[in-house]
Amino acid sequence: MISKPLISCIIIFFNAGEQFFIEAIESVFAQTYETWELLLVDDGSSDISTKIAIEYAKKYPERVRYLEHEGHQNCGMSATRNLGVNHAKGEYIAFLDADDIWLSNILEEQTAILDSHPDTAMVYGPIQWWYSWTGNIEDTKSDFVDTPQIFLQNPGLYLDTIVQPPILFLLLLQMKISISGMLVRRQAIEKVGGFEDTFRGLYEDQVFCSKICLQFPVFVASQYWYKYRQHPKSCCAIAQKTKKEYWHLQRPVFLNWLEQYLSEKGFKYTEVWEEVQKELWSYRHPTLSSLLNCNQYIMSRIKQKLKRITLQKLLIKAENLRV
Repeated sequence: MISKPLISCIIIFFNAGEQFFIEAIESVFAQTYETWELLLVDDGSSDISTKIAIEYAKKYPERVRYLEHEGHQNCGMSATRNLGVNHAKGEYIAFLDADDIWLSNILEEQTAILDSHPDTAMVYGPIQWWYSWTGNIEDTKSDFVDTPQIFLQNPGLYLDTIVQPPILFLLLLQMKISISGMLVRRQAIEKVGGFEDTFRGLYEDQVFCSKICLQFPVFVASQYWYKYRQHPKSCCAIAQKTKKEYWHLQRPVFLNWLEQYLSEKGFKYTEVWEEVQKELWSYRHPTLSSLLNCNQYIMSRIKQKLKRITLQKLLIKAENLRV
């Protein structure tokens, strides 16, 4: 009988509270795929979540391990995920945020995909934006599955297939891949050097996915397996409330890192360099970029005005012909 590959499930947490954290952990225990280990990696929490993680590790020592940084330090998301990866025993690695949950079939179905495509480094699918966790009927109406629109809008791109580099990376610049909705081969993570510790939070997932998508084929599925809980205290929710800081401070940090990474690794993808330089230009030349955007807006309004004038003239001409 062929043994099933071990999956290392990694949940990093920082003051995760009780309810959401326990629900995340229990969604791992609810998996139909049984060959897994769970690593609960503490990023220096000072609330009840540390106690919860230690209790799970004591209750299920054969399946659950508790990890923390030396001195119970807070080192950020990237360093904390790296700590988990460094202690993982599995052939495959799965990440889950401490306030979200998996559907019970995620490990079974994603493992089957990777097993069927040995040259593929990662599999991921859409996510469900989950508002109905509150139990309110009105919030149920807000739930939706975030299938990447760029795949639906481009006839040459298909879901449930393998996407070769650097195609997915180019799409990644326009969308977000959720860390919690993917399964990755540990060898691929090790080859790209894992996460970048300098990205403590925000864009740490984009950095990691960029490294994977630039070097390996990725299977993009149509099935969703992950519920992304929407609540005001999440990292992304806080960032989105301060859009100026989120877009105008964090985005160029990511892009500058990306430019240096492409140069150091010697990637020759012309289209990749063009896209990165194009976006960086707007941050490095904000005044010119604003003027250009203003001119484009003015030209767009002029074109709209000319179209209306032309249409009015045609209508008048048609009316005169009828007379």
